[in-house]
Formats: sequence, C-alpha cells, structure tokens
Amino acid sequence: MISAGALVALGLVAGTFYWLRARGSQQPLPDAVSPEPSEFHEASVASPPPISRNEKTAPATKNNKKTASPAAELPLQTGEVLNYTANVSKLDNVATLTLKVAGKGNFLGKNVWHLQAAAHTLKPLRIVFELDDQFDSYSDSGTLASLQYEMRLNERGQKVDLVQRMTSSGREPAPPDATAARVLPGTRDPLGFMQFLRNTDWSNTRQVSSPVYDGHKLYDVRAKLVSASAAVGVPAGDFRASKIEIHVFENGVESKDGSFTLYLANDAVRTPVLLEAIMPVLTARVELVKDLPQSPESKPKAK
Repeated sequence: MISAGALVALGLVAGTFYWLRARGSQQPLPDAVSPEPSEFHEASVASPPPISRNEKTAPATKNNKKTASPAAELPLQTGEVLNYTANVSKLDNVATLTLKVAGKGNFLGKNVWHLQAAAHTLKPLRIVFELDDQFDSYSDSGTLASLQYEMRLNERGQKVDLVQRMTSSGREPAPPDATAARVLPGTRDPLGFMQFLRNTDWSNTRQVSSPVYDGHKLYDVRAKLVSASAAVGVPAGDFRASKIEIHVFENGVESKDGSFTLYLANDAVRTPVLLEAIMPVLTARVELVKDLPQSPESKPKAK
C-alpha cells in the first residue's frame, strides 16, 4: 500500500497512484464532468507564450532555491492535454492518466489556473482495482499556491467527493459544500506542485522546496536537479530531459516509502515525460504516450 507521501512526491500522478491504495472487469468510465465552483469565473484570455530557454531570470536565493516566476511567464497553455500510461513492476499499461490545463479565471478575487487530472485502471489490474478518479485544482496564477483542491473518487463502486478550501489562518470559513484545510502560506496541492516544477528554470536552479497538501496530510517536498540532460525513451518518443529527484518530509523526517524521479523535457514548456517510483514492494513508471503539443511557431502555416 502506497502512502500519501508517495502521492505528493509524484505530484503529477496523484490520481494514478490512488488505485494502488484502493480497496471489476468493466471498461473505464469517461472522465467525469464536474461543475466548477460558483466562485470561479473563467477568463477569456489568451494563454501566455512559452518561456524561452534563454530567457534571463532573477538569481536564486542564497540557499539556491527559487520561487515561481510571475504569472505572465508561466509555461502553461489553456487547453493543454497530456496523456500517460502507468506500468507497475512487470505489468504494462495497467492504468491511464490524463492531465489538463482546463482554463484560467478568477476565483475568490484571485487569478487562478484550473488544473485537472483523471486516472483509470485498465485490464487486467482493473479486475482487482477498479478505479475512475478525477482531481481538480484551483491554483494561484502567479505562485501556484492552492486555493481549492477537489477529489472525486470512484473506487470499486464506492464514490467519495471531497472539496477542500485552503486556509492559512483558519479564520476563512469554507462554503457548505467544502471543508476547510489548514495549511501553511504558499502550500500547493499535487497538481499545482507539478506545474510549479515545470515553471522552475532548472538551468539556473538546483533545488526547490514547497509545502504540499495531498488532500490528507501536509508535507515538505524538496526537488533536486541531478542531471540537466538525461536521455529518456517513452512511447511519445526520445527526449533530453532534466532529471529531478523528489524527497518527501513529514515533521522534518524523510519518508522511507520509496524514491521518486521526475523527467521534464528540455523544451519550451518543460513537458513532464516520465515519472519513476521505486518502493519496497514494487516499481512504477508513468510515461507520456501522445504527441507533444506544438508551439505556435512550430505549427505549419496556412497556405
């Protein structure tokens, strides 16, 4: 059974690894269409342009840790959809994961990104662990700090809807359909943390850290660059990528549940192409399977 710490460390695969904890043989359900919070108002604005790999950024702090760049520089694109397959030990394609940048808008008076993830188990594992889960994050557009994190879990026919409104003071009441989650200022949820890692300029930064709330517990998660140009092969192709080790701490003690590694392609938007987890009872790989989105300048011009 994988702990919540593993979910945080992997970040991107928060949904996928829930099925490894789940308590069948149907086909996966389509992604759930859940209503957006009444406080969210989608903005009809163009996505910010991708970051140039040569763009100058502010210097790191003395401990060589960086915070996110301003909102206008975030390498996020509204409508981006990334698809992954999960391989566990000697079993291939046991689950799928879809990540979406669903939109940008205003939530509780702040500009936010609406981020989504959906996970489904596949045969033969689905016979044992039937899972169809969706996760929604409303994260500040400049810092990617979480304002609200939603989990809609459907595991072996048992459905759980959990909406958590983040509060650092404990004085902001949650709406009737949500619960208040007391967190540290600047806390990110797993989806926001993944985008935070994408937004980090790893050419100038060696290590970052962040408080991360996975929907159950609050952790200190630290990410360290170990290679700036690792060779990675996944179904989507062969890449040169930044190899980043992720370490999870709870109450100052590092989790012993496993080791985790994230590979971000050395492209303009630092696409997550591979995540690896090595744990006492199994190993897992989550691999990009579909073509990368084209940047505007790379699309063929109309004749």
